[in-house]
Amino acid sequence: MMWSFFSRDSTKDFPYDIGEPVSGFDNYSIWTLHKAKRKGTLEEVSVFVYDIRSGSDTKCELAKAALKRLKTLRHPSILQYLDSLETDKMLYVATEAVDPLGTYFTKLATDNVQKGLYLAWGIFQITRALSFLNNDGNLRHNNVSAWSVFVNASGEWKLGSLEYVSAADGNPMPPVKIPVTLEVYDSPEKNDQSKLKAATKCSVDMWGLGCLVWEAFNGVLKQRSNLKDIDHIPKSLQSLYCELVGASPSNRPNPADIITRCRKPGGFFKNDLVDTLLFLEEIQIKDKAEKNRFFSGLTTHLDNFPDNVCKHKILPQLINSYEYGDAGSAVLAPMFKLGKLLDEVEYQKRIVPCVVKLFASTDRVTRSRLLQQLDLFIAHLQPQVVNDQIFPQVAHGFLDTNATIREQTVKSIIHLAPKLNYNNLNVEVLRHFARLQARDDQGGIRTNTTVCLGKIAPHLHPQVRQRVLVSAFIRAMRDPFPPARVAGVLALAATQQYFLLSEVANRVLPSLCSLSVDPEKTVRDPAFKTIRGFLGKLEKVSEDPSLRETMEADVHTATPSIGNAAATWAGWAVTAVTAKFYRSQSDSSRPRPPLTGRNLSKPASLEQPSSSSLSTTTSSVTSMTSLEHESNETSASASDYGNNDWDNENWGEMDTSQDPSSPLAASSNNGGALVAPNALIEVRDGWDNEEWGSLEEDPCEEEEQAEQEHQQQQLLARQSISSTTSSSQQQHRPLLPHQHTHQQQLQQHELNELIEPLAKLNSHVTSPSKSQQQNMLRPKELPNLSSSNTSPTSATANCNNISPPSSHLNNSTSNANWNSDSWADGEFETLDEPGMGNKMDEARRKREEKKLQRQRELEARRAQRATGPLKLGAKKL
Repeated sequence: MMWSFFSRDSTKDFPYDIGEPVSGFDNYSIWTLHKAKRKGTLEEVSVFVYDIRSGSDTKCELAKAALKRLKTLRHPSILQYLDSLETDKMLYVATEAVDPLGTYFTKLATDNVQKGLYLAWGIFQITRALSFLNNDGNLRHNNVSAWSVFVNASGEWKLGSLEYVSAADGNPMPPVKIPVTLEVYDSPEKNDQSKLKAATKCSVDMWGLGCLVWEAFNGVLKQRSNLKDIDHIPKSLQSLYCELVGASPSNRPNPADIITRCRKPGGFFKNDLVDTLLFLEEIQIKDKAEKNRFFSGLTTHLDNFPDNVCKHKILPQLINSYEYGDAGSAVLAPMFKLGKLLDEVEYQKRIVPCVVKLFASTDRVTRSRLLQQLDLFIAHLQPQVVNDQIFPQVAHGFLDTNATIREQTVKSIIHLAPKLNYNNLNVEVLRHFARLQARDDQGGIRTNTTVCLGKIAPHLHPQVRQRVLVSAFIRAMRDPFPPARVAGVLALAATQQYFLLSEVANRVLPSLCSLSVDPEKTVRDPAFKTIRGFLGKLEKVSEDPSLRETMEADVHTATPSIGNAAATWAGWAVTAVTAKFYRSQSDSSRPRPPLTGRNLSKPASLEQPSSSSLSTTTSSVTSMTSLEHESNETSASASDYGNNDWDNENWGEMDTSQDPSSPLAASSNNGGALVAPNALIEVRDGWDNEEWGSLEEDPCEEEEQAEQEHQQQQLLARQSISSTTSSSQQQHRPLLPHQHTHQQQLQQHELNELIEPLAKLNSHVTSPSKSQQQNMLRPKELPNLSSSNTSPTSATANCNNISPPSSHLNNSTSNANWNSDSWADGEFETLDEPGMGNKMDEARRKREEKKLQRQRELEARRAQRATGPLKLGAKKL
């Protein structure tokens, strides 16, 4: 048992699975380099193996010395040590996964710009490592070449092969190297002892750096005489290179001085890649302004950077900077651009969690940049992630008070639509689109909503699509903003395959024909083109009815075929499919007037939402501190956009009466009165059939109703007077229709003038009791009063026989006389006070003038509302 313990293979305790060796490296080293993976995690590493049994004692000492130095030297540009294992047979050293630079040259990009930037970064890193050894560690490497430099997955150059490291103040003689192939890199003073007196602590390593520079631009050095060839070395580096490979050791510069010289403007180390990577290494000590400035300019440089550097060096720094720093939204653009370099598994692991976290941000700038760059990462998002985590956050943008956020949210649906489920796309998105297209005060947003709806039409459910598209596009064609009308026309053309032929004939073409006289030529031109296209479609089916089924093939299909017969002949609609979004900045300064009852009307539920329904829509955004809620006048309630609202063009109407660019503006700007009621009724598409009005209280409503009741009482009195005298004093004659209308107007005017003095003279008489008022005419009976055959002469004659009431009449007598069917002669006595007649005449004249003025104002207000809906609860005259 004890024997088995001492005889077991100790390599089983080494936590790495060693793979195949790297060919070519063992010719320049005492080690063999193997690719390996960590057990359990399968992380890629590199393992240097030295066979103690086949090596000499000198090699064994060199190997152990290298392991000791590698463990104790820690620097970003020195090979990273992970683990080691020493047995009586083998020596294992595990490091980060690397490739020898001597074999890596074949993998370098052929692009001169990208290659030049990358080689400058690599040489800078080795120069920095040598400065650390020579100046900070007081050590000499003694073995700098392409075979002592290793490249990791991030493209960083790491200095290794530390077998010959020695103290800088020791023997200046360069060591004897094994194998002999490394002798090509020996400095000249090794063969000329007289030059050793001028040697410095860094002269040997600077010679090796010169050899490395030559190999970087020419390949592996075969013989020392090739160092004289400097044709491929950049001009900015040639003078320094000549100093590095100079024969005199004292003339070779210090590595720290090299970095200082080459980092100056115009120097070899002064380029975008080196600047970027150095900034990322020091990003923790940079302030926020510097970070924003850096990330804002980074995107333009990424195309010139090597892919491995971007993927493994820059991208992780960007993610860390956003998650754990204050980099802000400026980091998003370069991060998403570099995300395209990742495979699907890496993207889901590294980018998607960051994206989900970003969408939950309440910062408007972050949200705006996310929406702008959605096309860069939407392909990598799973539908479940989009519906459960992304879309709920995006939907907040529809309600944002910032117009830019609302517009970008609308545009983002183009990319999200293919991944949205039924409820999110066919219910939530369309609900927000309906509100934005009808109520948003920005013409550009209304326009882009129509464009977006046309683009996502193929993804809508067929039944929803058939209900929504025509109604939405027809409403867009009535928008006061000309580009919105153009968008409605182009959207109809782009989605022509989704309309039934009967719908084209009955709804689409009539609406398009109204735009043939649009004030804007930019609207008329596409309207005529689209009309011709739809007419051609109908003509083809008329000539060959068998084409009807083919033309309507896509109406009820969820995934329409692009190459069907309808699409092949409808060339007039092809350009509409690629219609671009409208740039709304030009319209952002002109707010859209609110919808009122005086303009095109809508049902009360669409005019102003209730507080209970409003909370349904806005409750989901209460947690977003940076997003302001819309006011009750502009917010949409959940009940505003039910399933029933999609039918019969119930997307609502645009306010065309207040915008001078509207085709209907001329009909509604004539002194505030609607002079073209027939045209407006046609535009309303049936909204006014039920005579719905606004739920808002009219400040003059109570006063008008009181005046109406007062006039009703006066008219009742007139009827009593006229009915008593008409039979005995006037013979009735039948009137023609036009005479009847004129007679009614004349009666109304004269009775108003005659009854006012009587009402004023009897003002001291109390009003009739409640039981007596029940016998009065109701509002619905008033038209009969105006259409009666009572002549004005009879009323005049009767009124002239009535005397003012005396002061001794009691209330009961006056009430009985007010409600009686006739006025009797001598029922009132005259007032004989001196001077009373003149005063009464003057007071009567003033009251009549004031009454006539008030009457004209009331008639003007009634005329304005003559074609509009009644107020809820108002009495219809």
